[in-house]
Formats: sequence, C-alpha cells, structure tokens
Amino acid sequence: MDFQIPYDMGKQFLHVDMVNIAGVINARVDEYVPEETAEELIQNALENPIDSPRLRDLAVGKNKIVIITSDHTRSVPSIITLPILLNEIRTGNPEADITILIATGGHRATTVEEQKHMFGERIVTNEKIAINNADNPDDFEYMGKLPSGADFYLNKIAAHCDLLISEGFVEPHFFAGFSGGRKSILPGVCNNTTISQNHSYMALSSPYATAGVVENNPVHKDMVFAARQAKLQFILNVTLNSEKHVTAAFAGDMERAHEKAIEFVRSISQCDPIVSDIVVTSNGGYPLDQNLYQGPKAIATAELCCRDGGVIIMCCGCRDGFGGENFQKLMQMGTPEEVDKYLASIPPENTIPQQWCVQKFIHAQLNYKVILVTENLSREDVEKANMLLAHTPNEALEMAYEMLGHDAKVTVIPDGVAVLIN
Repeated sequence: MDFQIPYDMGKQFLHVDMVNIAGVINARVDEYVPEETAEELIQNALENPIDSPRLRDLAVGKNKIVIITSDHTRSVPSIITLPILLNEIRTGNPEADITILIATGGHRATTVEEQKHMFGERIVTNEKIAINNADNPDDFEYMGKLPSGADFYLNKIAAHCDLLISEGFVEPHFFAGFSGGRKSILPGVCNNTTISQNHSYMALSSPYATAGVVENNPVHKDMVFAARQAKLQFILNVTLNSEKHVTAAFAGDMERAHEKAIEFVRSISQCDPIVSDIVVTSNGGYPLDQNLYQGPKAIATAELCCRDGGVIIMCCGCRDGFGGENFQKLMQMGTPEEVDKYLASIPPENTIPQQWCVQKFIHAQLNYKVILVTENLSREDVEKANMLLAHTPNEALEMAYEMLGHDAKVTVIPDGVAVLIN
C-alpha cells in the first residue's frame, strides 16, 4: 500500500508491503462534510451562541474589546473568522476600540509576514495587533493563585479590557485533553512563570493529563480557572479536516461552547488502537510540524499503538529547527534516563520553559526507538537528542526493518494529532 504522510507544506510518500501492514488509523475528520460553507458555519454559530447573548449585544457600551487569537503554530482560519468577528462586534458597537492579541504562549513572536498569511493584509494594515511576550514581566498583571498553587500572571491587555473574547480550534491535545476554549488564556496570554508551573513535571505525570481527558485533569483544571478569572466572556471555536477546512463552528460561553466542540471532536476522532512493531505518524504537516518542539503531540498517539521495544517513525518538517533553546538543550543533555531523572527532580515552581515537551519525548524514548524523518536538522543534532535520522519515510521504514526484522508489522497513522485513541 502507498500512503501520503503530511510533511511541511506538502506530503511525503510511504510504501508498505501488504504482508507488513497491521492497519491504518485515520480520524473521520474528512468523512464529515458540512452542507454550509465555512463562512456560513461561523455566521450561524455567532447568530446562535451557546448559553450566551450574541456577541454584538455583549459589545454594546464596551470601550476596549480584545480578541485573543492563535499564533503561527496553529491552523486557526483567522483569515475567515476574524473579519466575521470584527463585523459582529462593530454591528453592536461601531466605535469600539478593538485589539487583536496574538496568543503565543511561550512561543516566539509571530512575524508580520506570518500575520499577513494568517489574517490577510487588510487586517494587518488596518487593525490594532499586539503579541504576547511571555518573557517580559512588565506586560503582565498578577491575578492570584491557580488551583494547583501556580501563580497566575495575565497579559495586561487582556486584564484591562471591557470585553474579552477568543477564537481558536479544537482537536485532541496530548496533555490538556483538547485544545481550544480556555487554552487561549492559559497558556496563550500568560507569562512563562504561569505557563511553566501549569506544565510542570508533576502535572504532566498525572494519569489524567493525556489526550481526550478533561475530567480530573490538573492542567485543564488550572486552565479553566484562569479563563474564568480573566473573564473570558465569549469564544468562537472551529473544527478542521485534514486540509484545514472548517467542518463545524461553536460560539458562546467559554465552557459550554467548548464542551459542545469537544463532543463533536470525539465523534469524529476516536479510534481503536492497532498495536504493532512499527508506527509511522506525523504532526499533520505545516504549521504544527514547523519545529520539533511540537513533535510529542503525534508521538503520544503513536505510543498507544506501538508494542514495548518497537519503533516510532515521526515525520516532521522542522523548518524552524528545534523550536526553542531550552527544548534543544534539555533534549540533548544526556540519555533518556538521565534527562528524565533530571526533569523529575525539578519542583513545579522551578519548571524550565519548554521542559514539558521534552518530558513527553523522553517518555517515548524510554520505551521505543524513535526515527525522525526530516530534511532540516543535522544528523549530529538528531542523534544528540537520542533519535535516529532519516530523510524519507521509506528510508526510515527500512531502518526499522533492520532493527526488528523484515516481517515486522506496521501501523500507519498519517496525522497523529487528529486521532484520539480509545
């Protein structure tokens, strides 16, 4: 069988002999085809908000309004959603002072060119845009303690507005349960202190801090609390298929609308595991695979389908390299056992920014061999990070056969981020 594996802005091709195929796992995101266009779905959601007045009504009498949106690492179709959101607000309040706040979390700043790609030139030219900078303490206001005991620092632009809303998209998330909703606040517009404590080794070690789980999830619990404290009053969240096209839209109350989106995502993403010797997967291509830092999202899915001692093949464009200095340093500081021991010794209040993705990578490396398929990292850097390098999925598969035998069984999960393993 021949497969197309999402990679950067295109595809890489994989051939697996029929005798080796254990199975293929695809979320049903492409099977659901809405009758309405993306614009119609979004407009209908705004006209029929869940447990909330219409946004245009909420905007009446508000002076400073902030729209939190995602950064360059996410596939939110802001070029479609933002004009509709802005029109809805200005219908209720034509004189509103609106700021679009880019929720970078702890990521680097979104460039102007990336903003134009995400929002369109008209919005970049005509609207007020701010970017969260988690490294600048002067940009944040202390909001108290989170349920975990973490200190909550919120971007002052979000803290000092009359109406706070957000847009995003919902998919399974490897330790927050699902993306979207409350995540626009934490980690989106928090500083590194808050993000790091929320993403501590202890929090991520909880059995509930995993994909598809929100109940009893300590990471999710902190995020919801932070969103309430920030007075996030209205959200617009969408779901996407493999081509990043909108399949559904949910608007209204931060918790209720997000819960409805989660129900929908479960219905099209949940799949049974197919356990085998080798698992081939990806982060779904650009923008999520633009660096290695995001890689654990798909690897966490692959782990659920790989036998102990098996091989995980991860296809990741990495056009932006490792994706962070702390991440690279920690990934390359020693063996998986040494790195895990070091991370486990760090108390939550001293959590190092970006260590959480290292923790999830190491969890896989302690149990499986990981082959990274990329053309944008050197062999030396990949091997220092305790992985093997291949330039194509077929090359990686041959390497895996050499390790496990040519009769090894293979599970293919083309987009490991979109799949929620039962």
